[in-house]
Amino acid sequence: MSEESRPEAATGAPKRKGKAARKHTVGRVILISAVVLALITGLGTVYFIRHLNGNIEGISLDELGDERPAKLYKGNGEPLNILVMGDDTRSGEGNRIDGESGGGGSDTTILVHISADRSRAYAVSIPRDSIVDRPEVGCDSPAETDVMWNAAYTVGGPVCTVAQLQENAELPVDHFIVIDFNGFGDMVDAVGGVPVCVPEDLVDREHGIFVPAGDPSVLTGDEALDYVRARSVGELAQRNDISRIRRQQTFIAALVREVKSAGTLTRPDKVISFLDAATRSLTTDDELDSVTRMGRIAMQLQSVGLDKIQFVTLPTEYYPTDSEFSGRVFWTPEADRIWKLINQDKELPAELLSGNAVTAEPPKTSAEAQSPSPSPSDTPSETPSETPSETPSETPSETASPSETATPDAPATTEPEPVPGVCA
Repeated sequence: MSEESRPEAATGAPKRKGKAARKHTVGRVILISAVVLALITGLGTVYFIRHLNGNIEGISLDELGDERPAKLYKGNGEPLNILVMGDDTRSGEGNRIDGESGGGGSDTTILVHISADRSRAYAVSIPRDSIVDRPEVGCDSPAETDVMWNAAYTVGGPVCTVAQLQENAELPVDHFIVIDFNGFGDMVDAVGGVPVCVPEDLVDREHGIFVPAGDPSVLTGDEALDYVRARSVGELAQRNDISRIRRQQTFIAALVREVKSAGTLTRPDKVISFLDAATRSLTTDDELDSVTRMGRIAMQLQSVGLDKIQFVTLPTEYYPTDSEFSGRVFWTPEADRIWKLINQDKELPAELLSGNAVTAEPPKTSAEAQSPSPSPSDTPSETPSETPSETPSETPSETASPSETATPDAPATTEPEPVPGVCA
């Protein structure tokens, strides 16, 4: 595939293969799996690599055939689109969420886009409540219109979900990775827990969920699963999946930072346990089902800074309350813009990211968060002097406010609503 044909980072002299290269690799990887498997370059014995390879299950994408959306990028290099799914297999009464149990399902879908020059990465989260059309190819079921996004995984697993994204986003998918949520909890325990800022206790008595408050609160594997899976927490979370998506993005960013920290990298026992737990939780397409192939992708991400890893929630709007899809969401024109820009391998503009994205950078300290922002009154006299008051009544009416100028296809700019379980 394309990622294997790209030139890899030069190995250089033997002295440059040590801890620094490994740390930089891990610190700049967006996929949990890629973060994990990049470490192999600093650990690896043949036996251990074979053991990890044996943990990974591969599934063919051949049934999708050669027909797929065309890549619009025509420049040098090759961008990569990797669809990441969380397999939320629930067993037992205590693990029921949203009235589901057993059989598994994918409540988490993230399209990871890695730019052709390997300078930036986007992770676009797709709400499970999105109403879309599902194709027949790859889904072991007749095509159907107006279905919930996450139903595809139940009907046809990851292959069906890949086909569904390609049809609705008109975007080609190169690979997929499925992460089992139970194994995800083992990964968290392997590094001794993950620190996350939780503003208040996260409580869902109906499903037996409790996540303690803290700044930070060091979450164990079970607590981490509750944190990223909880849905019926707060009014907004009960309406759709947006709050849960934001918590997932926040936690994945925290896990990336924890894995690349000295407290993990200098502890071989932690690293080995983490790698073993992570690979046991992975299912991929059969062209990505080895640690060396994943490692090649990870090595290409050394130049991506944490501030260039953007977690984005796909823009959506609610269906009207009198609709049969009340409580569900549909993709807005801004979502279509995101998919097209990603297919063209272009940077997403600020207006598509504002209030809708987080980076993998460490959160600000209390002092940084409280520091005053630059005053907007630094240049107060320039605008009035250039446009005195010749037409005071006309100008406000034409460009009065963001809410008045917003078109029906572009929602007005508003302050983001607080997300339960996420610090501001």
